[in-house]
Amino acid sequence: MEDKQNNLNTIIGMGLIFLLVFLWMQYATPPKSEQAENPAPQTTEKQAEPTPPAATPASAAPSALPDSARQLAQAARFGAFAPAAQGTEKTVTLENELMRITFTNKGGRIREVFLKKYDKINIDTAGNDIQSPVRLLEDSKNRFEYLIPAANTTNGISSADLYFETIKTGNQLVFRAPTSTGGYFEQRYTLQPENYQIDYEVGGEGLQTALAPGQNTLRLNWVNHLGKLERNQEYERSMSTVYYKPNDDDPDYCDCRSNDSDDLGDQPVKWIAHSNQFFNTSLIANNFSFRNFVGQTEMRTDAETDLKTLRTSAVIPLDNGSAKMTIYSGPNEFDRLRAYDIELQDIIPFGSSIFGAINRWVIHPLFEILTRFISNAGLAILALTFLVKFLLYPLTYKMVHSQSKMAALKPKIDELRKKHGGDQQAMSVETMKLYSEFKVNPLGGCFPIFLQMPIWFALYRFFPSAIEFRQASFLWATDLSSYDVAFHLPTYIWGFGNHVSAFTLIWVVTTLWYTWYSMKQMDSSAMAASDQMKIMKYMQFGMPVMFMFFFNNFASGLTLYLCFSNLLNIGQMVGTKQFLIDHEKIKAQLEANKNRPKKTGGWRDRFEAAMKEQQRVQAEKAKKKK
Repeated sequence: MEDKQNNLNTIIGMGLIFLLVFLWMQYATPPKSEQAENPAPQTTEKQAEPTPPAATPASAAPSALPDSARQLAQAARFGAFAPAAQGTEKTVTLENELMRITFTNKGGRIREVFLKKYDKINIDTAGNDIQSPVRLLEDSKNRFEYLIPAANTTNGISSADLYFETIKTGNQLVFRAPTSTGGYFEQRYTLQPENYQIDYEVGGEGLQTALAPGQNTLRLNWVNHLGKLERNQEYERSMSTVYYKPNDDDPDYCDCRSNDSDDLGDQPVKWIAHSNQFFNTSLIANNFSFRNFVGQTEMRTDAETDLKTLRTSAVIPLDNGSAKMTIYSGPNEFDRLRAYDIELQDIIPFGSSIFGAINRWVIHPLFEILTRFISNAGLAILALTFLVKFLLYPLTYKMVHSQSKMAALKPKIDELRKKHGGDQQAMSVETMKLYSEFKVNPLGGCFPIFLQMPIWFALYRFFPSAIEFRQASFLWATDLSSYDVAFHLPTYIWGFGNHVSAFTLIWVVTTLWYTWYSMKQMDSSAMAASDQMKIMKYMQFGMPVMFMFFFNNFASGLTLYLCFSNLLNIGQMVGTKQFLIDHEKIKAQLEANKNRPKKTGGWRDRFEAAMKEQQRVQAEKAKKKK
């Protein structure tokens, strides 16, 4: 009977203990909706130790039972890390000339990176710019945690749930989470002077007894809700993503314009980066390689607070007792990133293939040289335009020379038009005969334009990516990396915006004038020789108007360059025709070409034969209709 009573007491006692553990876990764990909305700690200090349940069993001591129940719950949940499971959240800072970093002992992580020399720009409802300091990693929903395979736990524990002891010495900060087995888990941060670099080490002492048998790795879980730092949030969003560098391959990234996920499996990775348009936070492995890397991007809308959500997970080995890393959290400055010699500068979205190479190794170095002597970015763009036009002038001269040849044939083509009247088929054949006879290529003036296109495409990626143009002003433009505003529109126009860019308007007007001037000599000749040529003519006038909708929201540095380029093109063309082209000599050369023996088998013969065949077919169709 006594044994039955003892068994009954044991069952009741165990039941009460489990009930207390259940109630405590329900109290200590936030509801799912709260976890989703606010997984990271708030910036104010808070007491983490849970309050004992209000109802205490009558058979238990008023205070001893909740404490023992709490200890049991902590031991069951945190294993050997139970001593670090409770505490008070506190913040501590490290600072140098460029940045101030705020850390929290809850999780031993960075809570905010304050950049002293950079401001962000947001726009109020009236369209005015609002400046405030740039802060990275500051979102309260962010997570930076290690999943630790603690012994005697179901699924391990998260470092985000631990309260670390804080040891600060100069610009070094050490966070230690003690274990019940006499060891500790440690994170060590050392801020370098005059740099955005933090030397970072994860490890500890006596962890073998605190971890599950055979486990010597940590899994990093990094969730970063990017803030909106730029005026043009559409472009900022399209240039913000997760970058990563496999050890034996070129850097890569998740899709910038849609939700994406990259899983590299067991492929070793050298570095991981979460990057905005002009700023990034990178984690570089030093004495190991990341494994099982997974990167994810999740798009956000303009109506939401966050720009984009980036997620990264990776396995970090502790084979040597610790994992040494470098954290870079700062601006996308090309030379500063390149100095790491691990292709970290590829975070800057200068483009891939030949266009990215032109930006990295031609355009950017040229601009760096110019800015050593010219402090204003707009004037440096003007100097860059002068330099590019000077280097490409041989192509410009060839184009003008080809147009002058076409102009010299204008009287003869006018005679053909009078002869054939409205017969466009005959006119096309006779015109090509004339070009063949005088050895003139009607497309000669177009080739130099095509040869310049790689530079134009490169500059299209250069201006909105180079941080040197960020918030650099020129005339009415306050930020050459974003659009300029001449005046605001009363309403938003889809595809155009709610403003008008003055540089874009200037570019459209000068492009139309330049197109008209360059084609003036050809209006009554080649451009009137066929319907196809007429269509090309109209397209050349229509394209600038169409591109106005695109450039109105683009980086004003590019439209400023294009305006300078148009003005220099006009000056080069007028000056070359007036002072360098000998029109009488060209006419004499054409006559000499006419008397030379004609080469057979060339493209002109094939084109002429095709035109004659088409003319014959058209004539037969006309006869059948009659």
